Amino acid sequence: MTPKPPATDPRMLEALVCPVTHGPLSYDAAAQELVSKHAGLAFPIRNGIPIMLADEAREVD
Repeated sequence: MTPKPPATDPRMLEALVCPVTHGPLSYDAAAQELVSKHAGLAFPIRNGIPIMLADEAREVD
């Protein structure tokens, strides 16, 4: 069995904004990422903690 990722607090996600554009983020539960469409970046969530560093983000289309 694959372990489930830790739960992410939805209230915390509502308070976060993109560190690059200061715009909204969308939560991708399957990928465990916060996605900024305006910046074209996806920020990882590791062990339930969003990593909001541009250097750690991956580029998305």
